[in-house]
Amino acid sequence: MDKDKILVIDDSAVQTEFLCSILKDDYELAVCHTAEEGLSAAKEGGFSLILLDVVMPGMDGFMLLRELKATVLTKHIPVILLTSLADIQYEERGLLLGAVDYVTKPFSPVIIRARVNTHIQLFRYQMQYREQAMVDELTGVANRRRYESESAARWQEAVRFGLPFTICMFDIDKFKLYNDTFGHPAGDKVISTVAQKVSSFFWRATDLFARYGGEEFVAVFVGSEARPSYEFMKTIRQAVEDLHIPHSSPVSQWVTVSIGGVTVVPKLGEQLETYLKSADAMLYDAKRLGRNRVVWSDHNTEQWRED
Repeated sequence: MDKDKILVIDDSAVQTEFLCSILKDDYELAVCHTAEEGLSAAKEGGFSLILLDVVMPGMDGFMLLRELKATVLTKHIPVILLTSLADIQYEERGLLLGAVDYVTKPFSPVIIRARVNTHIQLFRYQMQYREQAMVDELTGVANRRRYESESAARWQEAVRFGLPFTICMFDIDKFKLYNDTFGHPAGDKVISTVAQKVSSFFWRATDLFARYGGEEFVAVFVGSEARPSYEFMKTIRQAVEDLHIPHSSPVSQWVTVSIGGVTVVPKLGEQLETYLKSADAMLYDAKRLGRNRVVWSDHNTEQWRED
């Protein structure tokens, strides 16, 4: 079983060495000596816990904690604050900012091991619950509940940092005809197979691919411009066709998908729902134009369409 990963953020080399000596046998440890380095490392993902010193030069622990809890990639990672500031007002401030615990220095190895173990166990339970509640049972990809929960956070992050935000809708072509021809168990298998193939392209921490309902899927991702996003979706559409799942439709001899999407650099006050509707309109155009194609728009409403 892989060890849980802990990120230690502390400007003191002596302090980090002490913590590592206590925890290295049971956990995989990464060490950063500045808040900026710590924030960057935390965004890379995979950490079950962060041990964060409060008193650091420049960005202190409270400021970093605020950033961690405001960032979609890091907000679910539990943070234990480590500090020599024993005043109750500092403890209250840390807990209000989202820390799960507050340990004052000097501390004993027994206390650190116990607190770390407790919060990693709680994190595991939380992640297990989230996965069970947020995964589509048929396909194993994210479900609509997870899409609705996480897409808004990604949207806000794109607004905050001025990043391109992409949302697209997928639809399996002539799926009712497939069900009528081959039966519902075969239809379920097609939905699952297509979902697994498409989800294999969305591996970045900022990607989200979910089953929206029936044979329809939705994807969101941050940071890619419109034209590369359009080309990326063309690759995915072709990958589904290349599965060569037999179909008896006027579109193709194989199961195919239609995709509509939009890429926008969102502004404060704009709504994600507006662009979900735009992506759905692009999907409608893809189906109207013959299916098995991608139709795309950017924030200037320019469109690209596969012939």
